[in-house]
Amino acid sequence: MPIEFSKKLTAHKTPIPGVVLYDLPVHGDNRGWFKENWQREKMVALGLPDFRPVQNNISFNEKAGTTRGIHAEPWDKFISVATGRIFGAWVDLREGPSFGAVFTAELDPSQAIFIPRGVGNAFQTLEDNTAYTYLVNDHWSADAQGQYTFLNLADETAGISWPVPLEEAELSDKDKAHPRLADVVPMPAKKILVVGADGQLGKALRELYDGDATVEFAGRAGFDLGSEAAFAERNWKNYSTVINAAAYTAVDTAETAEGRAAAWAVNVAAVSRLARTAVEHDLTLVHVSSDYVFDGVRENHDEAEPFTPLGVYGQTKAAGDAVVSVVPRHYIVRTSWVIGEGNNFVRTMASLAGRGIEPSVVNDQIGRLSFTADIAAGIQHLLASGAAYGTYNLSNDGEPQSWADIAADVYELSGQPRTAVTGVSTEEYFKGKDAAPRPLNSVLDLAKIQSTGFHPASVASRLKEYLS
Repeated sequence: MPIEFSKKLTAHKTPIPGVVLYDLPVHGDNRGWFKENWQREKMVALGLPDFRPVQNNISFNEKAGTTRGIHAEPWDKFISVATGRIFGAWVDLREGPSFGAVFTAELDPSQAIFIPRGVGNAFQTLEDNTAYTYLVNDHWSADAQGQYTFLNLADETAGISWPVPLEEAELSDKDKAHPRLADVVPMPAKKILVVGADGQLGKALRELYDGDATVEFAGRAGFDLGSEAAFAERNWKNYSTVINAAAYTAVDTAETAEGRAAAWAVNVAAVSRLARTAVEHDLTLVHVSSDYVFDGVRENHDEAEPFTPLGVYGQTKAAGDAVVSVVPRHYIVRTSWVIGEGNNFVRTMASLAGRGIEPSVVNDQIGRLSFTADIAAGIQHLLASGAAYGTYNLSNDGEPQSWADIAADVYELSGQPRTAVTGVSTEEYFKGKDAAPRPLNSVLDLAKIQSTGFHPASVASRLKEYLS
């Protein structure tokens, strides 16, 4: 069968999620033919994942009827035919609802197919001297073979109609011995790793992903972000995403010599290690930012606003954001006034209300609370929805308030009069104290994350739930 020349580069979806068949332009004349087998710019623009291939392998098959597979490897593959023609069969061997889905097609040099990690690959040659090529995004190793998943070529459930009956085809003994589908252990998905998992946000993420085996949690004892050895010892090939829930947040202590060093170590140096790892292993990195990257002069901070941090803490958070922004697959989630499980402003006010104390609270800093349950849900939404990578503001919604307004709400919900709270200016409150400068306006514009379909709950509703 002659090669069809001058096809337009075209993508065709298949019944297996993530498996895409491509028509390739082949240019021929009296001398033979030429094609661009892999052209990153054009193919990525067409929707092919930018899967960063690192190794190119060729399987040469001398006789028609040679049959290989069904093998699912722990990496992505871009497969094409260099010469000859094949009948290809692909079976989804990943955990999930599409497990067992089958797709078959004949391929010649004018076609190629993208096969995601965990989808079984098999082919049968239809011509002598056929060469089958694999462009893969991980280096083959003997250790990796232990992560393969196999399916028998003759599996009755898959029901593949091989052009050359298997009893007449050339097969290896190993391929003949592979299990039937009922005995196949599906290849598990790559995991999400949450680091800093013992803090307020980490605890909210633990609760949100409770029972999800694809999410792994590591506190400081399980993964030390300050240790190069901890990074070197972990097998990053097992992960797709890292959520960084760790941060140094002692705003005032950061202004001291010891605190400044600690803030830069956690908020910048450790983040740099995570960013480097994400780039090297093509991971998605989720990083949590802060309203303190701004000076608070503007009334409404959007994601495009330039950094203008006032103090050391804000400077380290801005530096961390800049580092993460160079990771191709990143989400920077910018929050304000975080409230979760642990010591925080709301719990302090509730405690004071319960003891009948009448506090003075700052009334010229304006913003919105961010409850960790909503931050966690927003992160989950961004990852699950495939939202465009970049920076997203994420606080709870509602009318902006001062700290004094929020304190009065807490008192009222605790059965105490709002008038028990006295408002004072930031300057008056910190007079004579060693304190970091604070942005007076921390209101974050939520339009961007709302445009992805995520709508944070109001501060008022979350505050009532939190105190109940």
